[in-house]
Amino acid sequence: MGIRLINIGFGNIVAANRIVAIVSPESAPIKRMVQEARERGMLIDATYGRRTRAVIVADSDHIVLSAVQPETVAHRLTNKDQLEPNEK
Repeated sequence: MGIRLINIGFGNIVAANRIVAIVSPESAPIKRMVQEARERGMLIDATYGRRTRAVIVADSDHIVLSAVQPETVAHRLTNKDQLEPNEK
């Protein structure tokens, strides 16, 4: 069983097994969570200057910002699960 990787946009990739949640950045609690992660040095901004559309929470307390919609990231995660090779 290898590490499954998910493309989160612009060639950036995260380990699928480390993802806890994929959420929209609009709510106040999520904005606070992003700001706290920035202050702690646990924020990874993978938006390349574009608008943040998804906030990915990792089990290591890292927060990853992505310019891809949360539904798109979740869809890629789901497809990756279904297309797992050599698990027969």
